[in-house]
Amino acid sequence: MCRNIRQLHNFEPPATRDEVTAAALQYVRKVSGSSKPSQANQEAFERAVREIAHLTQHLLDDLVTAAPPKDREVEAAKARARAEVRYAR
Repeated sequence: MCRNIRQLHNFEPPATRDEVTAAALQYVRKVSGSSKPSQANQEAFERAVREIAHLTQHLLDDLVTAAPPKDREVEAAKARARAEVRYAR
């Protein structure tokens, strides 16, 4: 899985449209092997991002859980702590 794609489900406040689109963009970049498509592929690339973002939003809207929502700041602090351990010299 691409490290830049973050979990979007079960956060308070919910994921924004920009976050969903950014995840879709990262996915399409990973799958296509290209961070910037050629002009010939630009339309297909952008259409894929739009469609994946749309489907992702539907998925997030339909998922249910009994777990309490996660706090974005707490989760970000945990990620920073993991990164410090991972990249410590």
